[in-house]
Amino acid sequence: MSRLFGSVRARATLGATLVVAVALVAAGAAVLLSLRSNLLGEAGTQAERSAREVATELAVGTPYADLSLDVDDRPVQVVDEDGTLVAASEDLERITGTGVETVKPRPAASPDGTGDAGDAGDTDDADDDDDAGEPLEAGEIGERTTVSDGSATIDGDTEDYRFAAVPVKTEDRGRLTVYAGAPLSAEHGAVNTALTVMLIGFPVLLAVVGWVTWLVTRRALRPVEGIRREMAAITASEDLARRVPVPGTHDEVARLASTTNETLAALETSVERQRRFVADASHELRSPIASLRTQLEVAAAHPELLDLDGAVEDTVRLQHLAADLLLLARLDAGERPADARVDLAALAREEAGGRPGVSVREDTGAAGGVTVAGSRGQLGRVLANLLDNAQRHARSAVEVSVRRDGDLAVVGVADDGEGVSAADRERIFERFVRLDAARSRDDGGAGLGLAIARDVAVRHGGTLTVHDAPAGGALFELRLPAA
Repeated sequence: MSRLFGSVRARATLGATLVVAVALVAAGAAVLLSLRSNLLGEAGTQAERSAREVATELAVGTPYADLSLDVDDRPVQVVDEDGTLVAASEDLERITGTGVETVKPRPAASPDGTGDAGDAGDTDDADDDDDAGEPLEAGEIGERTTVSDGSATIDGDTEDYRFAAVPVKTEDRGRLTVYAGAPLSAEHGAVNTALTVMLIGFPVLLAVVGWVTWLVTRRALRPVEGIRREMAAITASEDLARRVPVPGTHDEVARLASTTNETLAALETSVERQRRFVADASHELRSPIASLRTQLEVAAAHPELLDLDGAVEDTVRLQHLAADLLLLARLDAGERPADARVDLAALAREEAGGRPGVSVREDTGAAGGVTVAGSRGQLGRVLANLLDNAQRHARSAVEVSVRRDGDLAVVGVADDGEGVSAADRERIFERFVRLDAARSRDDGGAGLGLAIARDVAVRHGGTLTVHDAPAGGALFELRLPAA
């Protein structure tokens, strides 16, 4: 059960069904209340019409015996101002709701000798008060109608009725009140029929809504299931070259599939880059380690042949390579640079100091100097790597320029060497890449310097590019947001 309702499809179906159920119950209740109110109002109107017909007869002096009390077999009572029943429907056997439960008037002489009188049962004091509060002239029928609900038994049939009470003033019999009832069987029947239809129709409608929602969500989520299966297959096979299917619906699912494929592509590139990095690092480490081991083995067998200088050089190479690999690992892990203020002009002079043939040219017009926010150690490493690369390729001179360009701080390192061809200007920033394959590793390094420089520049929110230098060599430009 928990697995079933743990699916989006089941939750969507259940949610839609519940929403429709609440809406149907609310609408059904409103319909029933409105229907009952309308039917009760109609019954009240019919009861008032019957009561006013009898009141009209009384107003013109019609004797009690000649009143139209048995029309449509509806209960009618006529009560005097003392609460005495003076006339009633002939077949009336029982009545409630009018305040006068007596159904047979007792014969008694009326003022004109034509009417009947009798003892009345309990009276509705509220109605009497209301009627007494409306002054009437002889022969006048009251405008105010009092409505109440009750029941009556006529000729053995008991039904619920809505009663209307209408006051009337006669010349010889004083103030009278006519109670007439209209049956509520139509109201009960209509309400019960509507309720039965709702009790039968609502579950069927909810079942249809749930079934349609289930089918629609299955169709809508079918591409998601395809994405899930393909991702599971990719995980099992570890084949990052595979891609999930992208539906042609141009909706959220299609965008999800496109984003998933972009993530897979980035992951594939990252894994491939990592594999290549590990392979290149292993290859680069193998050479100095093998050389150092050979020298140590020779020294162990023949101490007089120990090449101490070579062993130290191989050890230094290993140290530098390990430091480069560690820095690249930290950069790949997303290490954020420090937020210190670094004066690039001072840093350039510091890195260029002691290097033969290297000059520094500063933009003295920059207000406040050329300052950036970042790690002084990492930015110093960038300048050192660029200067090492420039000195390896320069014929005679290397120039470092520091200037402001709008909101950017620009450091340029130019040499007068052969430059870099347009086809190789991006490739040289790849790891373990050396354009001159014939150059020895001792002279050319491991091919990590420029890769480290660009990674550090990117981590500091800047760029590192290469162009043609004015002197004909290569010009490396480091652009960073100025502090």
